Amino acid sequence: MSIIAIGAGIAVSLAGLGGGIGMGILGGKCFESIARLPEVGKDIRNLLFITLAFIETLTIYGLLIALMLVQKIPT
Repeated sequence: MSIIAIGAGIAVSLAGLGGGIGMGILGGKCFESIARLPEVGKDIRNLLFITLAFIETLTIYGLLIALMLVQKIPT
């Protein structure tokens, strides 16, 4: 029973950690790109939001896996 709970915690932790690191790196690179080429800032920002949505989707998949694992715990 405790192994399932540990697996759920690891799933959420890794998904959140990976998503946070990815978003941080992506945001920093986006700001650098806009600072170098301000005339294409709108295009870069649009691509940033699309990519952030994909990263957030992967993070939510980690949460869903954790919820499925928690439901497997016998009561």
